[in-house]
Amino acid sequence: MTPEQVRGQGLLTLKVWNRGFLLAYFGGLPGRRKAVSSATKLMATSGRPCAIGVALMRMITTTSELSALCDVLAKSEYVAVDTEFLREQTFWPLLCLIQLAGPEAEAVIDPLSPGIDLAPFYKLMADPATVKVFHAARQDIEIVYLKSEIVPTPVFDTQVAAMVCGYGDSISYVNLVKKTTGVDLDKSSRFTDWSRRPLSDKQLDYALADVTHLRDVYVRLKQTLEKTGRTPWLQEEMGVLTSPSTYDAKPENAWQRLKLRVKGRKSLAVLIELAAWRERMAQSLDVPRGRVLRDDALYDIANQLPASADALGQLRTLSDGFARSQRAKEIIDVVKAGLARDPKTLPKIERSEALSAEASATLELLKVLLKAAAAEHGVAPRIIADSDDLEQLATSDEANILALQGWRRTLFGDAALKLKRGELALTLVNGEVRAVPAAR
Repeated sequence: MTPEQVRGQGLLTLKVWNRGFLLAYFGGLPGRRKAVSSATKLMATSGRPCAIGVALMRMITTTSELSALCDVLAKSEYVAVDTEFLREQTFWPLLCLIQLAGPEAEAVIDPLSPGIDLAPFYKLMADPATVKVFHAARQDIEIVYLKSEIVPTPVFDTQVAAMVCGYGDSISYVNLVKKTTGVDLDKSSRFTDWSRRPLSDKQLDYALADVTHLRDVYVRLKQTLEKTGRTPWLQEEMGVLTSPSTYDAKPENAWQRLKLRVKGRKSLAVLIELAAWRERMAQSLDVPRGRVLRDDALYDIANQLPASADALGQLRTLSDGFARSQRAKEIIDVVKAGLARDPKTLPKIERSEALSAEASATLELLKVLLKAAAAEHGVAPRIIADSDDLEQLATSDEANILALQGWRRTLFGDAALKLKRGELALTLVNGEVRAVPAAR
């Protein structure tokens, strides 16, 4: 009996995924990776005849297979998620692969397969009963949101969790797997063009490894967080990742991505309008922003405020002949729109001023204290405070920064304020920096 005949009769089929990963199917339903025991269990509980066929399953390519897989994963406490996509030549990311792994099943999904509907996957991403585990989640979540307007929730980002658990700043997936499980991952397929078909067994092995090992990393980090009582710390960090505003690509907000290298309020108004125009153009043409207009050209136009195509053509940041293009005419209209804006509608831009000698000295002491506090409590310094936070803290005891809130204040903020007041001193104990009460 062929595998197709077996499936046609609603019998059990064992599909060998990629030289060794087994998924049990009963009428198309994925089950445990321990396929033989699953077959026995299904046969015993269903009362239906059972035969075993074997077929090579390279990827999930149909909606029915995807729906069945997601039904199984939805019953799990967690699911590890990764995506492969391309966006070097486009504005919108091209989703090429989705990798999923729960405690009992794992698979690679082909979103480029003709006719496949990813709705079951998006439904799983929105299921509040299943934790979605990512490593460096932002880009993966962004692509899910852009495709479905769904932000996966709840989320566990192992890169952030690793920072909370003391594995350093922004640790890579390869290094985190090595440190937590001892496994050396093969990254030779890292620069694969994931849009090409067919993909080799080696490429699929590589892709699946991004979620199968992520399960083990998640379990270990979760245990550490629970043991140390730091689970709420991570949950606080996940707030930004699960906010839709983090991923909205609204043209009117495009200026926020730029460094404000402008001479004054008029130039700021023009820069805001130019950034919005470029964003709309890039989205409509589906090309990278720089393909429409480079950042240095945006700054140049905003500062020079050209009022005609001839004046625009004098700018060194634009190519020869640009002034004769239709795009040049549009830019002149954008400049005029910026100059016509009511200054009251412009955002207030806080410009950082040079620190005084006293504040600069305080900043250096705060950096040392931060490193010492991070080392003492086993967390990455950057998750407590970044350089901007420290600069604000150096100049104000009332700075509105996370370092003076919640668990960060307990670990570092209170000590930082005491250091500034002269109540603490820094000293070396066996080669390590320690904060001690200052002598009076």
